[in-house]
Amino acid sequence: MNSISEQITQAVGIMFLGMGLVFVFLIMLILCIKLVAMKFAPLPQDKPTRTPDNEISQTERVDPKIVAVITVAIQQYRAKA
Repeated sequence: MNSISEQITQAVGIMFLGMGLVFVFLIMLILCIKLVAMKFAPLPQDKPTRTPDNEISQTERVDPKIVAVITVAIQQYRAKA
């Protein structure tokens, strides 16, 4: 039978071996993910500059009748609850 000190030494050695293998695996996983991300990353696109055509004009805003209908619907829903 092994002495307690030999058993503790073996346990510590196995512990460090396991922790080392997990550490190496995680490092390899991170590197693989970074490589795949660099290879398949989307190409950067130019942001469109803001022009008057891109801005919302008065005619494209929400119709006040629609706002009134939505407001009444919310009030009726809250009245039921």
